[in-house]
Amino acid sequence: MKKILLPLLILAMTLPLAAGASNFYIFPHSNSKLLTEEECWEWQLDVLGYAFNELFARYGRPFIKGGKYDVYFNCQTWYKVDPNYPGDGHAGLSDIEWDNYHTIRRVEKQMRDMNTTNPCGKPLPRVMDDRVFTPLTGFYEQYFQANQMMPVYDGPGTHYRRAANGKAAVSTNGRVYIAGWENGWLMLMYHPTDKSNVRVGFASSQSFSDQIYAPSLGFDYLHTTTTGQVQLLEDPIVTHTPISWLNEGTPVIWLSRFFTQNAGWEYVEVNINGQPARGFLPQGSVDLSNMESGNMNNK
Repeated sequence: MKKILLPLLILAMTLPLAAGASNFYIFPHSNSKLLTEEECWEWQLDVLGYAFNELFARYGRPFIKGGKYDVYFNCQTWYKVDPNYPGDGHAGLSDIEWDNYHTIRRVEKQMRDMNTTNPCGKPLPRVMDDRVFTPLTGFYEQYFQANQMMPVYDGPGTHYRRAANGKAAVSTNGRVYIAGWENGWLMLMYHPTDKSNVRVGFASSQSFSDQIYAPSLGFDYLHTTTTGQVQLLEDPIVTHTPISWLNEGTPVIWLSRFFTQNAGWEYVEVNINGQPARGFLPQGSVDLSNMESGNMNNK
């Protein structure tokens, strides 16, 4: 009877978990602190399967492709498959982790023996697969500590355009890709809300606590013009979200060239309504005739 009442009491004291978690541990300290049965009873039965697999996932355990654990853990930014994973029995779990494994499995068995799914416990938080499957060349995924919010600007400074009506920001509870540093600002790429589009911009080093080791960006800063009417894009990968139309002969600063799987993109800076903005133009839409090819900073 005690086991049945306990989840009800815990539920009354627990706030709902945020949906869309993708930088999340069911038991954040299961690798360093002993769990109690009471902590395990806070969760519904099916969550405990994810909880004990989480112990192995920390070490890169691969799961059946397309299976529920494969899908779930691949949505977590901290999870990376180890191609040389030695097997669960040799995964390098500490004594604390093995004790926690047995505690979770013991509570799981208690629930099954009582024929309960523990419906009053916390459900598995929903996750979103926010991987960018074809990032721009030069970008790579970077893990950040959770629960940070980084304002994002088009360029390395608060005087640059800020998308989303001046509210563009990236949560470190999602997946972030970075290219490098420019004047204390980190160039990054992320899905702003869902997989419908991609945003590229800059976040100040003051907006997050992590020590990020990344190269300095060697942009060329070539003053040139557009060769025809063309759209400046915020997202060159998924939706080609436009920032502004540029007329033929519009002055731009050519910074670099990035590539996707099927196209090249001129990365430029331009003045829009008195404010500097950066974005992408299709390859060949700016005049680079006076630039030596050896100087082109292809990413």
